[in-house]
Amino acid sequence: MASTGLQVLGLVLALLGWACGALVCAAPLWRISAFVGGELVIAQVLWEGLWMNCMSQTTGHIQCKAYDSTLALPTSAQAARGLTVLSLLLSVLAVMLGVAGAKCTHCMGDGNQTSKARLARVAGVLLIVAGIAYLTPICWTAYATIRDFYDPNVAAPLKRELGPALYLGWVASVLLLLGGALLHVGSAAPGGRALPVSGAAAKPSPSTGAAGEVKQQEKSFV
Repeated sequence: MASTGLQVLGLVLALLGWACGALVCAAPLWRISAFVGGELVIAQVLWEGLWMNCMSQTTGHIQCKAYDSTLALPTSAQAARGLTVLSLLLSVLAVMLGVAGAKCTHCMGDGNQTSKARLARVAGVLLIVAGIAYLTPICWTAYATIRDFYDPNVAAPLKRELGPALYLGWVASVLLLLGGALLHVGSAAPGGRALPVSGAAAKPSPSTGAAGEVKQQEKSFV
C-alpha cells in the first residue's frame, strides 16, 4: 500500500534538494583561489562558478563578471552547465508528478489509486535520475580541482581549491536521491494481483462439469 508519510517526506526532501541545487548552480563559488607557497596575493581572492567569476578583496569590494562566451568555456564547464540545468528541470517535473500522484492529494481523484501510485513511482525514478545528473558535474569538478592542485606542472597562481558550492552540491544530490527513493518506496501499488480464491476456485471448469454429468448418468442406469 502507498505510504502517505514516505511520499510527503520524499517530496519535502526533493524540494529542499532542488532549492539547494538552484543555489549552487547560480553561486560563483565552485572553485576558489588556492594559497600555495605564499605566491597568491592575499589582498584578493578569485571565485569561479558556472556562469561567472568574482574577485573579492580584503576591503570588502566584490566585482563579478559573467563569462563572455559559452563556446569559449572548457568542455567540462559546458557539460556541467547542461547537466545541472537538466537536473533542475527534471526535479521540477518530478515534483509536479509526485504531487499529482501522492495519496494525500486529489489531483486525479480518489478512485484511481493504482494510476496515482504508478505516477508517483515514475516521479521517484525521475528524482533519482536528477540526483545522479547533478552529482556527476559536482564530482567531476572536485576531481579536476584536486588533480590540478597536486599537479606540479600547473602553475601556483592557477591552482584552485574546492569551493563551498561543491559541498552544498553534494548535499543537494543526496537530498534528491533520498527524496526519489522514499517517493518510489512509499508509492507501492495499492494491492497485488487478484489470486483465484473461493469464488474462482469453486466455479467448475467445463471439463469437470461434463465428467460429473457422465458419472451421474452411469449411476442412474445402474
